[in-house]
Parts: sequence; C-alpha cells; structure tokens
Amino acid sequence: MRKIRGCAFVSLDGVMQAPGGPTEDPTGGFAHGGWLPQFFDEAVGEAIDAFFAAPYDLLLGRRTYDIFAAYWPYVGQDPTGHGELFEMTGKDEGEAAAMQMGQDFTRATKYVLTRGEQDLPWSNSVKVGGVDELEAIKAGDGPDLLIQGSSTLYPQLIAAGLLDRLTLMIFPAILGGGKRLLGDGPSAKAMRLVEQKATSAGAIIATYEPAGEIGANWAGPEIVSERERARRAAMTEGSW
Repeated sequence: MRKIRGCAFVSLDGVMQAPGGPTEDPTGGFAHGGWLPQFFDEAVGEAIDAFFAAPYDLLLGRRTYDIFAAYWPYVGQDPTGHGELFEMTGKDEGEAAAMQMGQDFTRATKYVLTRGEQDLPWSNSVKVGGVDELEAIKAGDGPDLLIQGSSTLYPQLIAAGLLDRLTLMIFPAILGGGKRLLGDGPSAKAMRLVEQKATSAGAIIATYEPAGEIGANWAGPEIVSERERARRAAMTEGSW
C-alpha cells in the first residue's frame, strides 16, 4: 500500500496561501504573496530535499495543479516558447535545483483531486474524482503520494483516515488572513510528533503521524463549585 505524505509551509497563524511569489494566489484579496523567501535557509532546503528524496507521485488540488503546471515545466526555459533561456532570479545553485525539481515534477504522475471537467494539460496528469477513488489508488502499487500546497486536501484526507504523515514548516510570520492548512477543520484527530528541528532563520520543522481519536479528560481534578454550577447553568441557558 502506498502512503500519502504532506508537506506544508505555514505562518504562525496557520496561513499557507501563496508562500512562493506575489502573483501565486491573490484570491480573497490576499496581499502577502511571496512571504516565505525571507525565512528560507539551508535547513529548510535540506528538509524539502529530504521530503522529495525517494521516488514519488504528486497529489494536488486543482488550483495548486494550475499554479504548478504554469511554473515548473518552464523553469530554466523561455515560457513564451521563443527558444531562449528564461531569465531567473537567484544563485546558479538554486536555479539548478529548481530546474531539477521541475523535471522531476514533470516526470512524476500527478493525481489531481477535482470534481471539475477542466483539462489537465501537464504531462502525466490524472484526474481523481473523489476520496473513494483516491483510496483505491492509495491501496494499489506505486510510490508514495506527496502533497505540496493544496490546502483543500487536508480536511478531506484526515477525515477519511488517508493521511499517513504531515510535515509542517512553520515560519515566524503572522499574516492575519488567508487560506489556512485545515480550513474550517476536519473531524477531530490526535497526532504524534515523530521529528522536529528549529532552523537558524527561526522556522520550526515538525513531522506528525496520526495517533487515534481525541479524548475528553480533565487536566486536573474536577471542581464543581457553586460558581462552576452557575457557569454551567449559564452555558445551558445561552447567557454565558
């Protein structure tokens, strides 16, 4: 059976929208596109390399697919098709790594979870019509399915018990609004920490795996004082 593993860049307030560039995803009036690069350091790069080190396929939401399909096949090329090298910003080593990732993403099978009927023109792209269909793909043979971006996927996958591992790269930024990792939230689940480290730029890289259901237990002894009974009564009445 294949595993589904996610890796998400998030701010301290849980926003993961448009980390990579100002025009990546301005939907909803998001004004902070490109917030991630100032916090990028060597340790973050190493963690990303480790995430993509083994053979993989990609699992993407439709909008992340559109963003990737318009970017990664063209890294190091002239996106207008005129045959000249596309001028990139950054150091040569970073450009070479980006070109390699673009080639790897293009070769990988890209499973796109969507109910829409739009074309998926990037090579090796496969439409997945729903979670049941994805569950059958996960049960088959092949490399692990890796998620990058795609905030709409996580609530569905967690609720269905299909997410095997989640790596969060949490950066010291407060963005105030935007698309969040878990949106309105999936069903309640416990997670356990399996790896963690802090980077020199202040990022926290933490990897989690599912750990069953959320319990409902007292953190200390239960105290039912007169004031507590009054408080509970007010909650029942809706006046608290």
